[in-house]
Amino acid sequence: MPLHAKIDHDVPIPETDQVPEADLFAKTSAAVGAANLLSQYGLEIDVPTRSEMEGAGMLAAAYARDPEGTSAAATPARLANMTPAELAVARDILQRFGHSVVESSLQVRHMVTNKLIQETDNPDPRIRLRALELLGKITDVGLFTERSEVTVTHQTSDDLRAKLKSKLQKMKDVTPAVEEAEIIGDDDA
Repeated sequence: MPLHAKIDHDVPIPETDQVPEADLFAKTSAAVGAANLLSQYGLEIDVPTRSEMEGAGMLAAAYARDPEGTSAAATPARLANMTPAELAVARDILQRFGHSVVESSLQVRHMVTNKLIQETDNPDPRIRLRALELLGKITDVGLFTERSEVTVTHQTSDDLRAKLKSKLQKMKDVTPAVEEAEIIGDDDA
């Protein structure tokens, strides 16, 4: 089935500074929409590979750290280098987690905690034990937290000077024990 493009000649092209910068989610959604349209005309969209999923995850993580910078860096040329499957995974991650990852690390903490709680019902005892161990290491629980105590004794500068003089005096008065034994042995002979 041929693809027919309809061009509207009466729509003016906006100036560059009049076009607002699109968010990464909007850009990936548009790219996935275009890929879905093209799939109706023969474009094959494969199941995402591990590397495509990792690439989408890295893009979403970069967006979580700096939404504006990542959105600006996601130019059409860079997005064109991504596969349709990779774009779809990135869009799904952004849609699923949205700005909540950026706005609240507390929500991510709750999600991880809830997932660990779910894993405590896993039939594999190794996974159950590991989930319980990780739950115990959460700061709020602190069950497996190793603590060390540090005792700080405050001393005046006069006390420190006195201790230092005492130690220096001990080092100054040290004479080798071997020499004394040799000297004593020579007198007896």
